[in-house]
Amino acid sequence: PRAGKTMKQLNFKLGLLLVGLLVASAVLAPWIAPHDPDAYFLNQKLMGSHGSFLLGHDADGRCVLSRLLYGGQVSLTIAMTVVAISLSTGLFLGGIAGWFGGLLDAVFLFISDIFLAFPGFLLAIGLAAFLPPSLLNVVFVLSLVGWVGYARLVRGQVMELKNREYVLAARVVGASRRRLFLRHLIPNLAGPLMVHATFGMAGVILVESTLNFLGLGVPPTTPSWGAMLDQGTQYLLIAPHLSLFPGIFVMAVVLGFNFLGDGLRDKLDPRHVVPEEV
Repeated sequence: PRAGKTMKQLNFKLGLLLVGLLVASAVLAPWIAPHDPDAYFLNQKLMGSHGSFLLGHDADGRCVLSRLLYGGQVSLTIAMTVVAISLSTGLFLGGIAGWFGGLLDAVFLFISDIFLAFPGFLLAIGLAAFLPPSLLNVVFVLSLVGWVGYARLVRGQVMELKNREYVLAARVVGASRRRLFLRHLIPNLAGPLMVHATFGMAGVILVESTLNFLGLGVPPTTPSWGAMLDQGTQYLLIAPHLSLFPGIFVMAVVLGFNFLGDGLRDKLDPRHVVPEEV
């Protein structure tokens, strides 16, 4: 048990480090990127690492490292926006369904079951295929697919919390619904939602990279990890760095958010903490 707890703590710290590096590199990209991500060095196409080009050049001669750093900005912006929209929508709809129940809850369950009947990944691809490539369309598609998980989580939590003694006591003394939600329900929802949002960041980045890999995401001129992976598949034998480094970035970020989510769940939900002694 002690070894398991130590490993979980190490995973949490590793996740925090990886996520921190992503955020820092994305925010500081304009200052730490060695070159303009759209600058072409046509006489150095597909070249490997040399000088200030630490990760080499792509098929158009652009700096791979610079495009990876700016691609982190794109992935982080999309992930944060999608999670914020999905969480807000889920909190509102799930809260209403869980609190009032009855017909509202039945309608909510019917609509959410329709969304859950389709695999989220395939649904995102199907929707994106009908829209032109743009950052806003990617956010729209992923938010449309992602709100359901948050809403179902909030609904279940609200249905449980509204019958707790302190909530019933507040209702008896005449507390308004707004006060009940703001003072009693939302603070108790914060932990589960934070954990779910952390895992959601990993999922959004993974799906967003896949959409870009398939050419259904942001415009081709926008730096993105998925598009870089797609371009690199054409040159695996002569320039493997084109696919290797974007793949490592995606893997590290998704792994970091998953480790961070596991650590937050253990810290915020005592039922998941490994006991010190058995």
